[in-house]
Amino acid sequence: MAYIFVGLGNPGEEYENTRHNTGRILLTAFGKSLNAEWKEDKKLNSLVAKVKVGKTPATLVLPNTFMNKSGSAVKPFIGSQKAGEKLMVIYDDLDLPFGTSKISFNKSSGGHRGLESIIKAIKTEKFARVRVGISPTTGTGKIRKPQGDDAVTKVILGKFKPDEMLTLKKLSKRIEDALTTFVSEGLEKAMTGFN
Repeated sequence: MAYIFVGLGNPGEEYENTRHNTGRILLTAFGKSLNAEWKEDKKLNSLVAKVKVGKTPATLVLPNTFMNKSGSAVKPFIGSQKAGEKLMVIYDDLDLPFGTSKISFNKSSGGHRGLESIIKAIKTEKFARVRVGISPTTGTGKIRKPQGDDAVTKVILGKFKPDEMLTLKKLSKRIEDALTTFVSEGLEKAMTGFN
């Protein structure tokens, strides 16, 4: 059973480099490091790449659905709860400050619509996720989580500034290491090394 990595975001040019597309951006970078060849799979409504992480086969998936419909793109890859244990979803998280990230497992969606859609579709919360912080911070690094729907929308659909893209690039190296560890040594090891 292959490992499945999913990068959440919205398809289309207007969403490129927005904070809500963090998962997509980071999985694309991981794919690049593995010389992934992406193919559009119309039936699965996704961009899909078959890769090897070390010697282990893995599938990278960028859903071409909108965020709240992500589950429909992930479901065909996860036939059982057992298969869910080899799934890792990368997404943006407003509960973490920008520039930070955390691996977690078997948690609720925390209100993230993409994650909610996946949990509903595969009927389990037992899968790994890389939560990538996108909330603004104060000068001292304290989180300034946006309040209210309009403020949240403004943050998640706002584009990354050039210096933030550099921070993301640095973070992507760490995340690549974590994903590789997840495949080669298991989730516990990845969490210990990364969190």
